[in-house]
Order: sequence, then C-alpha cells, then structure tokens
Amino acid sequence: MAAPEPANAHRPMRRRNVLLIALVVAFVLLVLALRWVGQPSRVAGLILAEASKSLGLEITAAGASEYRLRGTPMLLLRDVVARQPGAPTPLLRAERIQLEVPWATIRAAGDDLTVRRIELDAPQLVIAALQRWLATRPPSETRIPTFTDGLRLVRGRVIGDGWSVDALDIDLPALYPQRSLSAQLRGRFVSGSLAAPFDLEAALTRPAANAGLGLTGSVGVEQAPWSLPMRLTLSGRVHDGDDGLGIDIVRLGAAARYRNGDTELPFVFGLAGPLRLHSGEVRMSPLGFALRGRDAIPSLHARGGFAFGDVLALQLGGLIADWPKAWPELPEPLESSVSALPFRYEYRGRPDLSDTSAMQLQRDATRFEGRFRLPEVLTWIDAIDNGTPLPPLAGHLSTPRLEIPGGTLEGVEVDFTPTPGEAMSP
Repeated sequence: MAAPEPANAHRPMRRRNVLLIALVVAFVLLVLALRWVGQPSRVAGLILAEASKSLGLEITAAGASEYRLRGTPMLLLRDVVARQPGAPTPLLRAERIQLEVPWATIRAAGDDLTVRRIELDAPQLVIAALQRWLATRPPSETRIPTFTDGLRLVRGRVIGDGWSVDALDIDLPALYPQRSLSAQLRGRFVSGSLAAPFDLEAALTRPAANAGLGLTGSVGVEQAPWSLPMRLTLSGRVHDGDDGLGIDIVRLGAAARYRNGDTELPFVFGLAGPLRLHSGEVRMSPLGFALRGRDAIPSLHARGGFAFGDVLALQLGGLIADWPKAWPELPEPLESSVSALPFRYEYRGRPDLSDTSAMQLQRDATRFEGRFRLPEVLTWIDAIDNGTPLPPLAGHLSTPRLEIPGGTLEGVEVDFTPTPGEAMSP
C-alpha cells in the first residue's frame, strides 16, 4: 500500500494553476482593453465626457474620430457640437477639431497648459449662446496656454445679433504667455446688405490685458452699387474690465477711396478713443474723428461717439473747414466767407447708413437744420456735374441776408422738401 502524500504536496500545482489562470485573465483583459482603445470613437467619447463634465456643456462628435499615441499624442474629432444642457442653440459647431498635446502636459493633469497645435475647420460660434454659458461659469483665474506650433482656423463664422463674420481664417504661428505674438486675420463682416471684407496682420506685445496691440492691412465696405476700399493702421492697448473687452488709447488712420461707377473720390480719415465690446454691443465714446478730403469730400474734425448693437447709433459735432469746391456754389455773402462751418450729425438705424440722418450746419449767421438719406446724397454727388444743384434733403434754412442776381433778400426763411415719393421720416 502506497504511503499517503503529504498535505502540502498539491500546493505548487495549485499555485501554478492560479498563476496560469491569472495570466489568462490578464491576457483576456489586455486584449479587451486593446480592442476598446483601438476604437477611436470610444476614446473620443471618454475624453468628451470628461470635457463636458468639466465645462458644464454637452459636447458630442458625430463624425469619425482618430487618435495617435506615438510621438506627440493627437486627437481628431469631426462634426463637433457643444451646447449648454437643454439649450436650443449650440454655442459652437465645427466640422473638424484636431488637438496635439505633449505627454508632459497629459501627465501634469492641468498644471501644464502646453499644447503643440490646434486646428479647427469651419467652426461656428454663436455670441449670444456663448455669453449665456459664460454667465453660468464660476469666476476663475485666467491662465494663458502655450501653443508651441500655433493655431489654425479656416472657414470660421461668428454669429452676432443681426451681424456675422463669415469666411474667417486665423493663422497664429505660436503663443506663449510672456512673449509677443503675431497673427493673420481674414474674413468678411456682414450685416444686412452691407459687407466689410478684411485682411489684417495683428501683433500683441503679450497675450494679456494692458498689452500693446497693432493692426495693419486692408478693409473694405461694400454695398451695391458703391464700395469703399481702404488701407488702415491701428494701435492701442488691450482692455479687460467690468465694462467689457476692448482697446484703450485707440489710434486709427486710414487711406480710403469711394467708388461708384465712374466716380472715384480719395480721402483719409482718423479715429481716436476707447473701444468696448460689452453685452453684444460695440461702443466707442468719446470719439475723436478727422476727415481730409478733396473734390466732393469735405475736410472736417469732430467729437462724439458711436454704438453698434441692434442698430447703429452715431453722433458727431465739430467743424467743416470749408465748403467743398465741387459742391454747388453758395450765394453771397456765404460764398465769400472764410469761416468754418460748425455742424452736428446724428444717425440711428441700419449699419449701412441708409436710414434718415439729421444734420445741423451753420456759417456765420446762416443756419440749416435738415434730414437726408446717405444713399440719395451719394447718388447726387455722383451726378453733381450734370444733375440738380440742390441736394436731396428736407429741412429749414434761415439767414439774415442773401444776394441774388438783381437784388438782395433779407430775413430769409427757406423750407426744403423732398420730391414726392421720397418723404423722410422725422
């Protein structure tokens, strides 16, 4: 009869079996993990879920996603939509977002904000939805990220209340919190029938409040049948305060050319004042304005302000240096006077200045108060050599004396009325 085996004789075999089972289980889990990680949509979903939780947004990517772990990790998302939970309008859409982040940034878990590159194709940002979301966010310390290989945005669109910036391209070669930066900006501002294409180079001494800002390039204003191309230079200082974002100490100079058919009128102008963007409205007040023209464009300087939100509001008061030589000749004694012409101008309406403007104009003791529509006046200027000598306006003129062929009129009061069918609102 064989001797009985010791009680611990099976322990090595059991240990080998447990180890084998553990290895098999680990292998199966590894295969499942690799299969899960090998599906970019799952990785993208996990990252977007974490981003949504952190930002208080619902962020989805309906298109095919991609990622890369070798070298610099990269995540590519398509058909991205970000909205506040329950909001009918997304604050952001994008056909494609590509993000490249170094391993050091990932391991830092938020302590390091270094990004290699960001690319966005056809992003669409809704200002009102963005502002509603920002109003729900707790105050936090502003941290400027680092983009070592920059940012590229193509075919973007920013949508405001009654306006948009279309075909927006931004090329930012690099961004560092304590370094100067430069960027190329192209796009087209649109409001109703008015469009303003732009192609600008921007520079900042650093990406922070109170930094010096410079802009230079081309801007146009277009509304058929006329256009106003210009080259401008702007300098100022970045502002970020309770009254909104903006630019302090704005200095803008531009060389422009009014074109309409065969008419071409060159002039230069300048603006100065603080610029603010707050609650969807752009405001510049107080505003200093100077215009230097020739032919039918007067030379003047003025002060006032403007605001652009739901409508454009503009007020100016100043002096016209002299009556333009291309305008109809004034009766005496106005024609011989060398006095400047004090004026006040007010407008509230569509941004193309097609609604009614109000004007007060004075020379010595002669005063005029009237209303006009700019498109009609521009048409009159275009035909000034062959058309009527009287501009298309409504108003009242008073003067103590006018000299006309064959006599002198005293205590003159004249009411101007537009032709039938062109009556202007008060």
